[in-house]
Amino acid sequence: MKFRVGVAGIVAFLTLFVFSGGVYAGSKAIKVGIIDCYSGPPAVYAKDALNGFKLALEEINKEGVLGRKIEFTTRDTKFKVDIGLSMAKELIMREGVDILVGTISSSVALAVSDLAYKEKVPFFVWMAKSDRITGEKGHRYVFSTTENTAMAGRAMAVGLSKKPYIKYWIAGDDYEYGHAIGRAAWRNLKRLKPEVKKIGESWWKVGEPDLIPYLTAIMSAEPDAVIFCTGGRSMTNVMKAIKATGMAKKVAICIHTATDHAVLKPLGPEAPEGVMGTMDYHFYYPETPENKAFVKAFRAAYGEPPGFPAFHGWITAKFIAAAYRKAGSVDTEKFIDAIEGLKIMSPVGEIEMRACDHQVVLPMFLGVTKKVPQYNFLISSNIVTIPGKDVMPPCEEIMKARKGK
Repeated sequence: MKFRVGVAGIVAFLTLFVFSGGVYAGSKAIKVGIIDCYSGPPAVYAKDALNGFKLALEEINKEGVLGRKIEFTTRDTKFKVDIGLSMAKELIMREGVDILVGTISSSVALAVSDLAYKEKVPFFVWMAKSDRITGEKGHRYVFSTTENTAMAGRAMAVGLSKKPYIKYWIAGDDYEYGHAIGRAAWRNLKRLKPEVKKIGESWWKVGEPDLIPYLTAIMSAEPDAVIFCTGGRSMTNVMKAIKATGMAKKVAICIHTATDHAVLKPLGPEAPEGVMGTMDYHFYYPETPENKAFVKAFRAAYGEPPGFPAFHGWITAKFIAAAYRKAGSVDTEKFIDAIEGLKIMSPVGEIEMRACDHQVVLPMFLGVTKKVPQYNFLISSNIVTIPGKDVMPPCEEIMKARKGK
């Protein structure tokens, strides 16, 4: 028996196939513009985040989003506010991107956030950690898919408050991130343990090559513990200086992200042992099926395990895709409504984009750097999991800081 299919039938079949996500013919892609620092020391983090984002997109684009692909283009901020802002404007005005994503620099993120608010373009911050981004400077069009300084500060404070240390020194990079994490850590530690005392502070310019004089001066003051507030450009230098001076053997040290793979791998066995660190992702912890699958896929694609930036890149893409699917539309305002309160499954369990401030809620992991036989670099040991709800600032506090914005 032979069947004849008319032109109308063929058209109907092709229409159904296209709009069910089978092909993308005739569908305008969802365009993402990524601004980050792809030159200099921070590039290792930016590239890791980009790789995580690309890995997620490979899976997302197999099915498509509302019959569309998600495409991206990148721009190098060179870790400078003026360049980052210029690149963001170019992506919005010339490239016509639907969404902006970036960056490792808190100062760049804050400047671009203002632009996103004016242009009504959603902006996802995937590494910059200033609590001002979704705090006092937050608004409808900015989102954070990384832990911020308020969350990191609370996590460090929880761990340190259970230690016997009383005399503290705070030191770090003299820029937005450094001061923000210093404020958050000390404010929360003082709240949890009122008897602690800050006996001094040290701040150096971003990218300072020789930190040993600073560490030597700190040790001479004989604090019980030091909270270092260093970012991507100085983390390697401060870890090397800690090792060279033997500081970790003389005083307790706590640094947010000090236990991250992206920090410890380049240092190899020369990284200092005994440094406390807070982190929201490790490729070896937690040992969930989701994390194992993520690590396996990332290794297969890039030949190495993912660091925390890759995790943030991955969840950023997943949040974007899930929000568009929930909205059922590419309309910006419907997209934002859909992502508020949205929960997705991730390598560290279920995480949420909190509706009140557009800040991701995820667990934090407190551990101590240690050499282990199975790796040629240090890892985080004696890990304690701090639930996301325990490190989040209250929504009422955020709204008060925003003053109704």
